[in-house]
Amino acid sequence: MSKRSNYISWDEYFMGVALLSAKRSKDPSTQVGACIVNAKNKIVGAGYNGLPAGCNDDEFPWEKQGEFLHTKYPYVCHAELNAILNNIGMDLHGCRIYTALFPCNECSKAIIQSGITEVIYLSDKYAGTDVFTASKRMLDTAGVVCRKVETAIGSIQLSFNATDV
Repeated sequence: MSKRSNYISWDEYFMGVALLSAKRSKDPSTQVGACIVNAKNKIVGAGYNGLPAGCNDDEFPWEKQGEFLHTKYPYVCHAELNAILNNIGMDLHGCRIYTALFPCNECSKAIIQSGITEVIYLSDKYAGTDVFTASKRMLDTAGVVCRKVETAIGSIQLSFNATDV
């Protein structure tokens, strides 16, 4: 018997972890996850967009529009920042980050400062906006490699049915 041949690639695996992390987000409109990986393909951090620890997500707004303080924007931490802050306590220099959505300018600052050298993203739906133009400019200037993930598969289905294992 030979080994199984239809296993997923590292990129598919780590993007899958980022997408699974996004399922923890309470944001009703946008769920984003991120996964940080070191050079040995070990996961060293993961995060999703949500409120900071200690802030009850039932007591803060989730609106996208309205008065600034009545929207989610001043309160929510993005997935990339949470993954950096939630890392296992190691130096992130040389690591790569997988994220469902191309990082905004604020997350890009944290990515650059933490020493992450590669961003692998699934969607760049805000390309061309000022925030993401600034993000790309900073990442390019800092030498951070950015690439859209390429997969051979369209989806992965998970089952919690013990008989499927």
